[in-house]
This record gives sequence, structure tokens and C-alpha cells, in this order.
Amino acid sequence: MITIDPNGQGDFTSIEAALASVEKDTSPIQLFIKAGIYKERIEITRPNIALIGENRENTIITNDYYAKMKMEDGSLRRTFRTYSVFLDGKNITAENLTFVNSSGLGKDVGQAIAVYAEGDFLTFKNCSFLGSQDTLFTGPLPPTVIEPGGFTGPKEFAPRINSRQLYENCYIQGDIDFIFGSATAYFDNCEIFSQNINQEVNGYVTAPSTPQEQEFGYVFNHCHLIGDCPKESVYLGRPWRNYAKAVFMNCEMGAHIKREGFHDWNKTDSHATTFFAEYNSYGPGANDKARAPWVKILNEEEAKIFSKDNVFK
Repeated sequence: MITIDPNGQGDFTSIEAALASVEKDTSPIQLFIKAGIYKERIEITRPNIALIGENRENTIITNDYYAKMKMEDGSLRRTFRTYSVFLDGKNITAENLTFVNSSGLGKDVGQAIAVYAEGDFLTFKNCSFLGSQDTLFTGPLPPTVIEPGGFTGPKEFAPRINSRQLYENCYIQGDIDFIFGSATAYFDNCEIFSQNINQEVNGYVTAPSTPQEQEFGYVFNHCHLIGDCPKESVYLGRPWRNYAKAVFMNCEMGAHIKREGFHDWNKTDSHATTFFAEYNSYGPGANDKARAPWVKILNEEEAKIFSKDNVFK
């Protein structure tokens, strides 16, 4: 195990230095990160690594890149070069950590990713993800870009391989599309906090881009959707691409969730292709009878398909 301590009581004082020391080693390695604020930009492309924080509240990895930021050549940074942390290796685990993009509200700075997660078999336990617009990107990217240059970043031309990701006992905060991407991602007992941006629509919790051939997209089980937004001002999701999939099971829905639940992003053709569904929602924002007609309300047998074991079979 390698210990990182910003006060010099470990093997390294920065996470970047510790990662550089094991960059060419693919054997399982654990980094123990002592409490502190690490203003670093972390990129991990090697497999079999565990990042273990001393505690979630005080072990913080943060940066402040944003989409409207000017690059040295005068071009804009755009979404997929804004991440504070980039994870693109297989079998990566993160525990007891807080990941932050501190650049500000999306209306001012544009998209700003805290974690760009793409490697296969990624596990996050007891972690926090803090940002505004586009807090957590669960890669890969969709197959094709709509806006020229929209995918500029480290995986723009990489093969699109399904990334399987697990989030347990995590806290995720943001506003516009703050959990988005194409991965198969399972969120178990997480708190999902929608922050108030003083708009008529204060946000969209998810913007999945699940590929047509992929069986599962996002599954939220026993999660708590909370926030400080006005009543009925936040959608559960909208389809970044037409075959988007997001299922909410046994979830507490705060009063900020809109009656119709999901939005179609003004793409009526997506009604026939998306799979947005709920099972056993409860709380003031739960309303099976008022959901959009193209949203599926699952029965008990249908919900079993979305168990953690079956999703990751």
C-alpha cells in the first residue's frame, strides 16, 4: 500500500506523484489517501488500482476546469476536457473520497465534469461527487457526435465499449444532466441532490445515452432523490440519445420531482425507443398516475430483471 499525505507523513504528498510511480505496473495496488484538499487533475489509465480515502468528508480531490474556458490556442475546452478525475482503467475502486468540480454554475461556465468514469468494472463506495452541470460522466461517449467538435477529449476516437459501474452509498450533486452517459451503471442506496438554480426547470437528474444494443443503462435502487429546489421543478431524466434507459426502483422522490417524471428533450420519436421506468417509488414526488404516458411503471416481476445480480451477470 502507498500512503499519500499532503503534510509529508506518507510516501508521497500528491496523488499525481504516487500514480506516476506505478504507471507501468499493472498488478493490484492500493493508494491510501490521507485527509486533505488535493487540487490536482487525476488521470488513471492503468488497471487494478484502489483509491482509499481516510474519510469522505475531508479527503477531497478538486479542480475547476469548465467548458467555456479558453485553451492556449484560443479554442474552448468544451465538455470532455473539463474533468477533475479521469478513470479509464479496468478494475478501479474508489472509497471514502469526495470529487469536486468547483468551477461554478453551468449557466456561467458551461459543462464541468467532476469525474469522467469509463473503465470497465469501476466501483465507487461511500464517495461524493459535487458539481453543477454534467457532474458525473459515465462513459463511453455515444457512437456519433451531433455538434462538430462536441466530443473533443481523451476518448473522442476510442472504441465504444460498455463500461460497467457500481455506485454504493454515494452522494451525487448537480443540476442539469448531472449524471449522464452510456454506461451500465447501478446506483445502490445513494443520495441524489438536485441544487436550485432558480429556473423554471431546475434540472434533469439523468441524461442517458444507452446504445440500442445494450440491455441495461442506469438503475437506481433504494436511492433518495433530495434537493433544495422548488416543488415540481426537476425531471428524473431526458434522453441524450434515443435509446436511453433509466430505471428507478424503491426510491424516495422529493417534492422537487415533476409530476410527469421524465422529459423527452423535444424528441417525440424517442417515446418509442427509450426505456424510462419506475417501481415502488414513494415520497411527495412519487406519482405513478401522473407520469408521462411513455414512462413504464413496472410490476414486481418486471422489477426483478433490474436486480444488481442480474444487471451485472
